Amino acid sequence: MRPAAIQMDMAWEDPQANYPRYAEWIRRAAAAGADLVVLPEMFPTGFSMASDKIAEEPDGPSTTFLVEQATAHGVHVCGSVAQVTPGFERPTNTLVLAGPGGVEARYHKIHPFSYSGEDRHYSGGHEFCTVTIAGVRTTFFVCYDLRFADEFWQLADDTDCYLVPANWPRPRRQHWTALLQARAIENQAYVVGLNRVGEGRRRDGGALPYAGDSMIVDPLGRVLVHAAEVETTVTAEVDPAVVAEVRDRFPFLPDRR
Repeated sequence: MRPAAIQMDMAWEDPQANYPRYAEWIRRAAAAGADLVVLPEMFPTGFSMASDKIAEEPDGPSTTFLVEQATAHGVHVCGSVAQVTPGFERPTNTLVLAGPGGVEARYHKIHPFSYSGEDRHYSGGHEFCTVTIAGVRTTFFVCYDLRFADEFWQLADDTDCYLVPANWPRPRRQHWTALLQARAIENQAYVVGLNRVGEGRRRDGGALPYAGDSMIVDPLGRVLVHAAEVETTVTAEVDPAVVAEVRDRFPFLPDRR
């Protein structure tokens, strides 16, 4: 599988300004041979706590956009959206995976980022999500979930690649890069970490900078590609045979049971 992670800036709380820009980047990624195109966390709006303003229905415009792009280009496309989800007290930060035939999966971010107040505006999910794409068992998490190693561990046996779209601020960029490599090494799996660039907004209305640092890490923890602080697409081959070979050569996973 060839994932293409699109590291972009985005217009704040303005999906209509963002959709056309994403569409062009998705077109380029698909033309270059991507099987899965990954958009940032809360790709239509930025990491906004105005859930009462931005949350969409499950079949809302951002989900429709993902399905239209996947269908038009014959690829999988995913990104997270503020979504009104039946059965939850508040909206959820939901990663939507669309394929050429429509929505294939939804993953509700399990750990809202309480440090920024996300837990006061969004409910956390309860279920993991693993989907096989082009022969690769792909498990989805979102941003703050990256800090919770035990959940990655639980899913390692059935995962070849973890995918983590995020809005991870520049002041903690060392945590982001270190944790991406750690999750790859611990679980002997690929990790695709996609962050945004540009500026969002803090709770007090000030600017919040993002450094990018999107990465694809292999099952031995080697960084295959690492983006600078610019808009770009990060891509590399993800091969389940490499995962199997590493786990056979270094049978570490059974020892932690």
